[in-house]
Order: sequence, then structure tokens, then C-alpha cells
Amino acid sequence: MRIVVIGGGVLGTMHAAELVRRGHQVTQLEREPEARGATVRNFGLVWVSGRSAAELPVTLRARELWERLGTEVPGIGFRAIGSLTVLRSEAEVAVAKQLAASPEAAERGVAVLDTVEARRRNPALRGQFLAALWCSKDAAVESRVALPAVRAQLEASGRYQFLAGREARRIDTGSAGARVHDQTGARHDADLAVLCPGATLTGLATELAGELPVRRVRLQMMQTAPLGEPLTTAIADGDSMRYYPAFVSPALDSLRAAEPQPQIAAEHHMQLLCVQRLHGGLTIGDTHAYTEPFPFDLDEAPYQHLTGVVEVLLGRPLPPIVRRWAGVYAQSLDPTAVVHRAAVDPALWLVTGPGGRGMTLAPAIAEDTADQAGL
Repeated sequence: MRIVVIGGGVLGTMHAAELVRRGHQVTQLEREPEARGATVRNFGLVWVSGRSAAELPVTLRARELWERLGTEVPGIGFRAIGSLTVLRSEAEVAVAKQLAASPEAAERGVAVLDTVEARRRNPALRGQFLAALWCSKDAAVESRVALPAVRAQLEASGRYQFLAGREARRIDTGSAGARVHDQTGARHDADLAVLCPGATLTGLATELAGELPVRRVRLQMMQTAPLGEPLTTAIADGDSMRYYPAFVSPALDSLRAAEPQPQIAAEHHMQLLCVQRLHGGLTIGDTHAYTEPFPFDLDEAPYQHLTGVVEVLLGRPLPPIVRRWAGVYAQSLDPTAVVHRAAVDPALWLVTGPGGRGMTLAPAIAEDTADQAGL
């Protein structure tokens, strides 16, 4: 079949990759010269540890697909580094122990480690803490270079083309399939179109599908100069357990009651996630804002809070901050759904709203879309 994928982010690119894998002819349109949204403004984490039990099968499938893709396309920088959620209070340790005792703990690859074992896995953790939750399934890719590397492999198949600077303005569907019109006046005829608009939830997406059950979320992040030593795992702090569904439990209720977050962390709905890039710098975040319109400027207080947390865990000053940025992603309003996926027409599917799980789940979401569409 001839298929047009609209959107050059990780969801669009993983749909293109899955469809080429299945033998289809794929044209991918991206309105920018390169993806510039949440796809490249994230940690590049393939994050299994925090997903709910209901989400775990699709998350583990995505993890498997990322590892396979990392073998096929080394340029994506896939690393099975695991993660340590560093715990600084007995209440946080209790939450981690509850997850480690859950029925799916072995599937997640989680265990509570003492400080000696945690430092053995990540010697850079020289600060003060009580224990750490290890997750062997967590991994990382290089988000800023992964998609060009995947596209280069797809182009080598002879069944794929990427058209940058092409904004889809209209999609006509009928018995013959779909016709996509871009802003240059070009028409792209296909048997099927897949629209992956990311966080652009106005314009074409709502014209075709009406108001979407999706909200937008804004976050702030930063990157340091090279650390000067390996950070051998991704790291998180105990605040991350307040936001990930895997940790919902009586122990978490007790943590919330006994240890409210600091004011800045609570105000910005913050957690610490930190991963080392291949160039040696650390990507650190993040905050969450849910009320639009989002501010156009960056608030310094969250950066200072995150810097302080990382320095406590590492037991050393951070290298200079070289980049700060904000990003916006789309999140389904259905808490039971990993993504908003709809067949707008037999010849047109719309896929958006994986939330902060987009980088993690994109390969499995694309696989499921192809299955549901009978491709």
C-alpha cells in the first residue's frame, strides 16, 4: 500500500518505520526542516519503571522494539543503562519497597538497593541517601539524533521518502483512499494517511476530527557541559514517585501526608529525572504546567531547585548549564489510554496524546496502529 504519514516527530517516524517494515511505500511529511517539538526536547528515556500495571505490557513491548531498533540503527544511541530512583527518607523507601514487592516487580526488573550496591551500579552517586530503587529495564536513546538516523535507514529501503518543509493543509478521503495537499500545492495520493500532529491540536487535526480529548502539557529542562565522569544509570529522585502511576499505594499516601514537596517543587509539579548524553553532558528536568496559555519565558526557580537536588545526590557541583529550554507535549485525557487513536475515516487515522510517554512508547503505539488498521 501507499501510505502518507503526516508529522516528523517520534510518533510519526515510528509509524513510518513500522509501515516500511511491513512492506508498504511510505511518504512522510514534516512542516519544519526537522522535528522541533517534544520529540527532541526530552530525556530520550525509555522509562519502564514508573508505568502502571495496565500499561506494562505495551511498555515492555516498546522497550523490546527500541532495543531491536538500536541493533539495526546504532546511530540512535540505544543504551540499556537502567535507572536508580534515589531515596532520601524512610517514607520514600517504603514506597519503593511496595513496588518491589508487587506481582509485576520481576517484569519491571525492580529491586531496592542499599547505598553500597547503588554506588556500585553508579559510582557518581557520592551524596547522602538511604537507598535506591533499581530498574534494569529502563534505557535511553539520543533523542536529538535518533530520528535522522532512523530515516536514513528507511531511505535505504527504497520505499520511503521524507519531505521536510511540507505542511499538510487539506486531506480528502474517499473510495480511492486519501489525497493530502501541502502548502506548496503538491498532492500526495495514498491508500491511507496517518496524521500524527504532536501537540499541534488546532488546525487540520480538529478540522478533521473535531475537539480532541487531549490536553497540552508544558515542561522545562536543561543540559550541562560534560560531567567529566560516567553517569552509568539514569537517575530520578523520590519526587518522581509522586507522579508515576506505578507507585500509587498506601505507602505513597503516607509519603504525601508526612512529607509535602518543597513549595517550588509543588508549585511546578516537579520531579527529578537525569540522564547523561553521549557527549558527556547531563539532561536534567522537569516541571509540569497544565493551564494554558503557557508562559513564553523560562522560570529560574525550578532550575535552581533541580540543580540543588542533583548536587546533593552526586555530592559535587554540577558543570555549567549550557542550555535551558521548554517543551510542550500532548496527553490523552483518558487515564486508561496510552494514546488517543482514532479512525477518522477508513483512509485516515489520527494518533496523538501519549503524554510524557511518547519517546518510550512510540514503537509499540505504531505497531498497534498498523495492527488495528489491518496493515
